[in-house]
Amino acid sequence: MSAAAAKGKGKVVKKKKSSSERKQYYYKLVLSDTCAVCKTPCERGMRYWKRMQEPGAVGKGVPCILTRTYS
Repeated sequence: MSAAAAKGKGKVVKKKKSSSERKQYYYKLVLSDTCAVCKTPCERGMRYWKRMQEPGAVGKGVPCILTRTYS
């Protein structure tokens, strides 16, 4: 071993947080029946609710801004 390796001194390297390590918003998906009884209706939810009232409409839900969480 060399003298430099034995001392163990070196530069301190700071790691930057990658995009996967940063906090992200998560929204729950809600169906039209949830939007219909919502106490604070939003424009997106009301549009989805009206669209689901038509016969034969198929929907998978809409992200609700009131259920936003961080992770």
